[in-house]
Formats: sequence, structure tokens, C-alpha cells
Amino acid sequence: MSPTDPVDCVDAALNVLRQRLHKARPRIALVLGSGWGGVAERIEAPQRVSYADLPGFPKPTVQGHASDLLCGRIGAHEVAVLTGRKHSYETGDASGMVVPLRTLRAWGCDVLVQTNAAGSVRADMPPGSLMLMADHLNLAQRSPLVGETGSARFVDMAQAYDPDLRAQARAHATQQGLALHEGVYAWLLGPQFETPAEIRMTQVLGADAVGMSTVPETIIARHAGMRVLALSLMTNMGAGLSAETLSHAHTLQQAQASSAHASGFLHGLIAALAL
Repeated sequence: MSPTDPVDCVDAALNVLRQRLHKARPRIALVLGSGWGGVAERIEAPQRVSYADLPGFPKPTVQGHASDLLCGRIGAHEVAVLTGRKHSYETGDASGMVVPLRTLRAWGCDVLVQTNAAGSVRADMPPGSLMLMADHLNLAQRSPLVGETGSARFVDMAQAYDPDLRAQARAHATQQGLALHEGVYAWLLGPQFETPAEIRMTQVLGADAVGMSTVPETIIARHAGMRVLALSLMTNMGAGLSAETLSHAHTLQQAQASSAHASGFLHGLIAALAL
């Protein structure tokens, strides 16, 4: 019988990874959101472990999200790639990625690179644009740390997104001649899209993009002592900012249209990172 306690799940999942990928020593963990899956195709000498074989790992229920852990190389860096994530809107629980991220931290990953598809609330950041996350708004007001004990649960989030990693991302974009916006990501629970009034609210609060993921994983990673870098791919304008009708199918279509651009940038960035 598979364990259910998160601590036991981490231990069991870590044992599976060490047995199957006994030579692997990844330092960078990567979470692929919609539109970023092309990175998985660029990994050198990839080895694959299904989430189904890793206790406590999610079984994604969202179209467009895979469910494998890949391990291989991007440039000189060994990476562990999560090809799909558990979204809080699937169960109402923000802790769905606790076991995967804590397992990768215990395996040796001290950097988490996150990606997502998002809606833009800025006229100068149309669909297809890339945004470096400088900060976030937890508008869902949910935390994966609920139930934790001790002083460690009170995590400092003043620099949730690592300043040095962000500087390297900006420098790489400049070197490649690519436009990389930087801004604040607002997390709303979903799964319904935002109303025009909610989009106006996020603008007033200082958001540049909106989405339904990433923030819980950032909190988990910071609690585990990992440095975080996060990138958003704009797949649509927020409700009321264009005439388009929003749907998950539309999001996937737009993400696919920009996938080569987003994945190529991310692959080059990871290869260029100085850790």
C-alpha cells in the first residue's frame, strides 16, 4: 500500500528516484506549464519516471498537462523536470505540489524554475509576450503551509523570486535580443476565468498578469529553502480587455502558437544560468 503521509511520501518517492536514476544529481527543478512543454523535447539524454510510480505525486486532470518526471541535461546543468502540476482548483487544496517539490529538494535541487500560461492585463503585453515574475499577489488567499507547525512555517516572502536569477534572465533576454517584460502575477483560484470587474481589480492592485497556478509552488519552494525563478507566457488578454471569448481550449491553442518561442528562450536561459 502506498503511503499517504506527506513525509512518508517524500521518503518513498525519493527512494524510487535514487533507485531508478541512481547516477542523477540535479540541482535545478523545472515545472512546465501550458506552452512550455517544448523544453522537455530539448533535454539531453532524458530519463523518465511516471508520476504514477512516485508516491504522493499528482495525477493531473487538466488537458494539456503531462504527468512524468524527466531527468537529463540542459547545457552543463542537470535538471529534474515536472511535466505537469496539480492545480488548487482541482480540489480546493493548495498543497497538491508539496510532495513533488519537497522530494526534488531532498534529491538535491536548490533552484526551482517555474513556468505558466497567463492572461495579460497590460495593453503593452499582448498574447505571445513573455513576462518575468518579479512578485505575486495571492488573491486566492490560500497557502500550502496550512497545518505546518513550528516557526519555519512563517516564511519570509519579501524576495520570493530570486533577484540574482531574475537579473540573469534579463541579461540573457537582452543578449538574445528578445523582449522580456517583468511584472506582478496575480493568483486567482479558478477554474472559471475572471470577470471584467475582477480584472479591473487586479489592475488597481498592481498586477500585470493573472493566472491559476505557480504561487502555491513558490511558497512551498521558499519554505524548503529553494531559490525561485518564474516566467509567464501571455495567452490572452484579461476579460473585458479584448473581444476574444476565453476558454481553456483557446488558452491551449494560443500557448501552442507561442510554444517554440517560449521554450527556446527558457532552454537557452537554463543553459546560461550561473549557479
